[in-house]
Amino acid sequence: MEPLHFTENARTVLAARYLRRNRSGDIVESFEELFQRVAAAVSEPELHYASAAAARRRCEEFFQMMARKFFLPNSPTLMNAGTSMHQLSACFVLPVGDSIADIFDAVKHMAMVQQSGGGTGFSFSQLRPQGEYISTTGGRSSGPISFMQIFACATDHIKQGGKRRGANMAVLQADHPDIIAFIRAKRGNAAFENFNLYADKNGHRL
Repeated sequence: MEPLHFTENARTVLAARYLRRNRSGDIVESFEELFQRVAAAVSEPELHYASAAAARRRCEEFFQMMARKFFLPNSPTLMNAGTSMHQLSACFVLPVGDSIADIFDAVKHMAMVQQSGGGTGFSFSQLRPQGEYISTTGGRSSGPISFMQIFACATDHIKQGGKRRGANMAVLQADHPDIIAFIRAKRGNAAFENFNLYADKNGHRL
């Protein structure tokens, strides 16, 4: 097998984020072994629907595509393929309901997704606006922006796949009473550095 040719920057990124390490943090995988691991995992379904020979052919095809830099899969695939994690998807959309239980269920699921290397998106449009009366407690809602800070804080303490910081997308419908505060939420607010914000004028819900 010919050695893989990558720039020094590419090798630095691959080593920092994708090569497997032991418990001491030492790299235990070469660049070739990384691509072999990914190619073998991606071609494994051929064993169930075709044959072992077909799986070997597909594995070699996929390896060559990566080695020649024609194609690279997403980060979770490079991180997790062929490992016990088995999580190869990059983006997840999680519902956020208008109750404490629903909100913190979403935070929990976000943490689990980001721990495995995925990014998360949410619509906060179902959350009642700041100051609205809450009949169950007699109090007033703190609004979606305050709850977004909880998601942001949790993300700050999680590394995706143990390799990088988590990332979020937040959506709020344009007719939500807190839309102006939402649009301005990132101005000088380091708490939302891990969020991209989108004001949805079409009424679409994630």
